[in-house]
Amino acid sequence: MSDKHISTQFDAELSGISTRVLEMGGLVESQVSRAVYALTNFSGETANEVQATEERVNAMEVEIDRDLSTIIARRQPTARDLRLLIAISKTIGNLERVGDEAARIARTVQRLMNSGMSSKMRLPVSDLSFEADLAIALLRKSLDAFARLDSRRALEVIKQDNEIDVEFDGLMRKLVTYMMEDPRTISASIDLVFVAKAIERVGDHAKNLAEQVIYVVKGTDVRHTPMGDVESVVS
Repeated sequence: MSDKHISTQFDAELSGISTRVLEMGGLVESQVSRAVYALTNFSGETANEVQATEERVNAMEVEIDRDLSTIIARRQPTARDLRLLIAISKTIGNLERVGDEAARIARTVQRLMNSGMSSKMRLPVSDLSFEADLAIALLRKSLDAFARLDSRRALEVIKQDNEIDVEFDGLMRKLVTYMMEDPRTISASIDLVFVAKAIERVGDHAKNLAEQVIYVVKGTDVRHTPMGDVESVVS
């Protein structure tokens, strides 16, 4: 078998596995969106669907990871190809954890509904929805950066992660105020704290994905690196 034929097969395998990563990313993005919909609309049916999807996400992670191991063992890739495979392995781990956060939100919705919380109770659910919109947009942008192997777009994701952190801090202050003003909201507010944290973690995972894109393109691990240094790597 010629080297060219082997290279063509390898490229096809890389392309195929990258496509499946994007499919997994689209699935968890939808999962987060539906989990937030379940919260804002008090939809137990949607919450159940989100939790059911978690099993599919977990299966995709296992399947892709297994195929990655096979490719590495059989092809023995070097340089950028090896970096891409390593990055994919870390990316699917982050995507699986995004799915976990979505399922956690869905379970919280069910707990709130079972406790008798009314959708009319005065709590900042719309603020949670706004935080979720930011996180979902960031996840979508990081997946786009992965699809294009675009380090500049990945850098934008890393910079914008702070917006979600700011929104999270504001939500915490607001929830504390609600609990102080009306003790009846304490239990529900505590649940919403965990929802807000889950959404904030989605943003963190999107940032992690972006860092992996920069690693593939530039060959530099920018995790835990000051923003100025990350900008220097990408420029």
